[in-house]
Amino acid sequence: MSDKPHALHEPLIRVVRRSECSAKLKVAVRLAAIVLALVVDALFIYFVTGLNPLAVYTTMFRGTFSTAMRFSWAMRDLASLLLIGVALAPAFKMRFWNTGAEGQVLMGALATAAVMIYGGSALPAPLLYAAMLAAALFAGALWGFIPAWFKARFSTNETLFTLMMNYVAIQLVACCVNIWRGQASGLGKLNSRTKAGWFPKVFDMRFGINLIVVVLLVVLVYCYLRYSKQGYEISVVGESENTARYAGINVGRVIIRTMILSGALCGLTGFLIVGGRDQTISTGTAGGNGFTAIIVAWLAKFNTFTMALISFLLIFLEKGAAEIASAYNLNDFASDIIAGIILFFILGSEFFVNYRPIFRKSHKEVR
Repeated sequence: MSDKPHALHEPLIRVVRRSECSAKLKVAVRLAAIVLALVVDALFIYFVTGLNPLAVYTTMFRGTFSTAMRFSWAMRDLASLLLIGVALAPAFKMRFWNTGAEGQVLMGALATAAVMIYGGSALPAPLLYAAMLAAALFAGALWGFIPAWFKARFSTNETLFTLMMNYVAIQLVACCVNIWRGQASGLGKLNSRTKAGWFPKVFDMRFGINLIVVVLLVVLVYCYLRYSKQGYEISVVGESENTARYAGINVGRVIIRTMILSGALCGLTGFLIVGGRDQTISTGTAGGNGFTAIIVAWLAKFNTFTMALISFLLIFLEKGAAEIASAYNLNDFASDIIAGIILFFILGSEFFVNYRPIFRKSHKEVR
């Protein structure tokens, strides 16, 4: 038997899960991550591009805040990203990994566009808006229901199922757009002459309604998840399906109900994008936000108010990277690296929020 102290056989560093993490520590860890990211970015900017880091950071800031118009564009994009994040929150809290938000948004947008095209000249404005909304909610809910039913009935892998349905939705949109554009080179704005189905201007912006809706849903979904019976059932199912069944909760029903809600909210996003932002549709209507929103929902721990802050940060980084590329004639890769480093450190900070390192005690301390 060795006479060496037991401590010498221990690893230099052990990582253990935190039993709890105070709000102050969470804020401190994330602020430290941002500071470190800015330092690393400064080194990259100086040694790789030869630019002044402070000047680059100022340019990044201008990408969002230099004019009222740019800020309004940031708010427009924020509304879409945040709403998809809010839509994913119930499913993710239930540990149903819905990677199909992109397709659910596209299906809502497709249904909205179809109503605008075929009912724009036949329906009065109130009925047209109501039909657009109902169609979008139904289409998004249907695209959420299908994988949920298979999960509840056959225990299929929801991640792959919802991901594959994105590609089905993209092809459906591509097919319909190809039919609607006819001999034209592109679809263009829907009902450009009559503007039937276009949202009225609020705050002198057509997407003003989008901002109002997303603010309301941030509050409503937060209350739904935190204070309602359905929100409690979602939490229990997310923690343990066996515990939920023991407590008398119908797990299959909760899965289907929650995914119908998640899909419907994604469909609502499609409705807001087509009616309030783009007034047209393409395979790129969702803009990849269905995947970016996964980061938003995960980092926020399904808290919709925190999602608003994270969504704004991501939009700020996106706009800032574009402004850097334009102002300094950098290629997109260099500007995206600058934004990506910040995002990498923020994502990495979650490790230190959930875990803490323990260093091996020295030989003297053991004795």
